[in-house]
Amino acid sequence: MRRCTLRFSLALCAPWLITACATIGPPRPPSLELPKPPTDLRAARKGDRVMLTWTIPGVTTDRQTVRNLGPTRICRSLAAVLTECGTPVGEAPAQPGVAQAVPSRPSPVSAKSSRQKVAASYTDALASQITSDDPTASITYAIEVLNNEGRAAGLSNQVRVSLVRTMPPPQDFAARVTSQGVVLSWTNEVPPAGSTKALHYVYRVYRRVEGGQEQILAGEIPAGSERSLTLTDSTIEWEKTYEYHADTVTVMAQENKAEVQVEGDDTAEVRVFADDVFPPAVPSGLQAVASGPGQKTFIDLVWAPVTDVDLDGYNVYRRENGMAGVKVNAELLKTPAYRDVSVASGKRYTYSITAVDVRGNESVRSEEAGETVP
Repeated sequence: MRRCTLRFSLALCAPWLITACATIGPPRPPSLELPKPPTDLRAARKGDRVMLTWTIPGVTTDRQTVRNLGPTRICRSLAAVLTECGTPVGEAPAQPGVAQAVPSRPSPVSAKSSRQKVAASYTDALASQITSDDPTASITYAIEVLNNEGRAAGLSNQVRVSLVRTMPPPQDFAARVTSQGVVLSWTNEVPPAGSTKALHYVYRVYRRVEGGQEQILAGEIPAGSERSLTLTDSTIEWEKTYEYHADTVTVMAQENKAEVQVEGDDTAEVRVFADDVFPPAVPSGLQAVASGPGQKTFIDLVWAPVTDVDLDGYNVYRRENGMAGVKVNAELLKTPAYRDVSVASGKRYTYSITAVDVRGNESVRSEEAGETVP
C-alpha cells in the first residue's frame, strides 16, 4: 500500500517537474522575410545579349529560411555604380518549387546547412543605340530579389559589361574534307580600316562532335584585309561527324590591364563527315640494286619513307617482259626496304612502290626503278 502511494505522488509531481525544467527565452522578433541579396551575380556577353546568372537566396537577412520568394528585378545603368535599381529593365519570375518545400514556420539556418543551391539566369538585350565604338564604354548590372510582397533587402553585387560594338558573324561559312583535315572557309566582313592597336578583330571557329555538347576551339585567325579566309582543322578524328560554327571576336587592349574580348553572334552550324578516302603520299626515291657475281641472286629495294601519320605500310609491285606489275609482298612492309629473292640471273625486273594507310587507302604507284640480275 505504501509503494502505491509513492508511485501516485510521483505521477502527480511529474507535470510540475517538466514545467519547472523548461526555459522560456525572450520572444523572437517577427521575420521581415527579405531574401538576402545575392553576392555571386555574373555576366557574360555574346553579340548584343548579356547573360546574367546568380544563386537564388535560400535565407533571409535575419538568417531564416526563405518561405515566400517573389520575382527578381534586373537593374542596369550607364553609371559606374548603381545606388538603386530605379526602373528595372526586366524581371525574372520566381522559380517554381524553390521556396515551397520549407517548414510552415521560419527556422534558423545553420552555417553548415546542406541546402541545395539553385541557379537562376536572365538574358538582357542591348539596343544598338547604346553599343559603342568606344572601347572603354561599359554598362553596370545588379539585381534585386523580392519577397512575395514586393520588398527587397537591396542590390546584389554589381558587374560591368563592355558596350563595344560587335561585328556580324562571318558570311558564306562552309566546310570541306581534305587529306589534311577539315578546311573551313568564309568571307571576311570586317572593314579594312576597322582595326586599330587598341581595337581589333579575330575570327574563331568551334567544333563539336555530332550529338555532343562540348564546344572545342578548332582555331582562330586575325580578320586582316583579305576578302576570303580559310582555316584547316587538322586535329579531327577520321570517320566522325562534326558540327562547326564561327564568330567574330572584338578584342580591346587596355593599358596595364588584361585585354577584353567580346564574341559576336554565331554562324549557323555546318555539318561534315570526316570520311578518310585520301591515300597517303606517293613513295619517292626508289632504288634497285642487284646482288654481285658469285652471290645468291636477289634485288634490294630502298626508298624514302612516307611521313603520313596514319601510314600502315608499303606494297611492292614487280613487272617483267612488258607485262603488268604484280604485288610480290604477302603482307604490308613496315619499313621502306625490300629484298626480292625470287629473281633469276640474266633477267631484268622493274619495280614500283605504293603506300597504304590504316583505313586501307592505297596511293598510286611510285616512279619505277629497274635492275638486271647478273
